[in-house]
Amino acid sequence: MRRTQLALIIGLFLVPCSLAAHHAASTKYDMKKPITLKGTVTKVEWQNPHIYYYLDVKDAAGKVTNWAVEGGTPNQLFRQGWRKDSLKPGDEISVQGFMARKEGLPHINGRNVTFPDGKKVFAGSAEDGFGTR
Repeated sequence: MRRTQLALIIGLFLVPCSLAAHHAASTKYDMKKPITLKGTVTKVEWQNPHIYYYLDVKDAAGKVTNWAVEGGTPNQLFRQGWRKDSLKPGDEISVQGFMARKEGLPHINGRNVTFPDGKKVFAGSAEDGFGTR
C-alpha cells in the first residue's frame, strides 16, 4: 500500500513538470508582429521538439543577418509532406512568421515557406497557439 501511495505522490509532482516542458509558441513569439523574410538557407536542424532553420537576410543597407526560424515538430511536418531535405543550405526562400517577443532578437516562429517557383508550404505547428494554415 505504501509503495502505491508513494508512486502516486511522485507521479503528481512529475505531471506539472512534463506539461511545462513544451509551451505554446505564443509565450516566445508575438502574433501582433508578423514578418516576412527573404533570404538564403544556411543551416537546417531537424530535431525534436521543433525543427530550426537559419536564413541569411540582407537588409536595405546590405547588412546580412542570420535569422533563426522555428518550425513545427518533425512528426507534424513529416505528416504534411516535409522531409529532412525539403530545405537545404543554399535554398532561396521567403518565410512568413511572427517576431520573437524579445526585442532585437533575430528569431521568428515560421508559418509559411515560399520557394522561388511559387510553391508555398505550411511550416508551423497546429498546436502552437497561432491557429492553422
